[in-house]
Amino acid sequence: MLDEIDRRMVEELQRDGRLSGRALAERLTISRANAYARLARLVDDGVITGFTATVDPAKVGLHTSAYVTLTVRQNSWRELRAQLHTIPEVRHIALVGGDFDVLLLVRAVDNDALRHVVLERLQALPAVVASRTILVFEDETR
Repeated sequence: MLDEIDRRMVEELQRDGRLSGRALAERLTISRANAYARLARLVDDGVITGFTATVDPAKVGLHTSAYVTLTVRQNSWRELRAQLHTIPEVRHIALVGGDFDVLLLVRAVDNDALRHVVLERLQALPAVVASRTILVFEDETR
């Protein structure tokens, strides 16, 4: 169970994953030893699963983004998930409930590349029954 200091630490790291233990301690008004111990525990407990850089997709050449929904065959999730992990343009995978089964975030260099991913890679997977593509005109990560 996370206490208030743990929650604040997670929030601070979500804002800036490069914060040092010293800076965390100062912001949370706790000792450096306490900050390092809490951070280690949060990592060991799987609360914090990694530290990453947030990248602007367009600035790294990925100018087209879309959410792709998939309807899939029953009991195919594990195999399908493994296959989706082999497609580099698929940036996020979620098993969901509702009108479709899987929601993907796909980022590609342009519309032709997106078309290739959807029509030739995703729809060719044996588990995929149907797909729908929703183009993203603008997005924001918080």
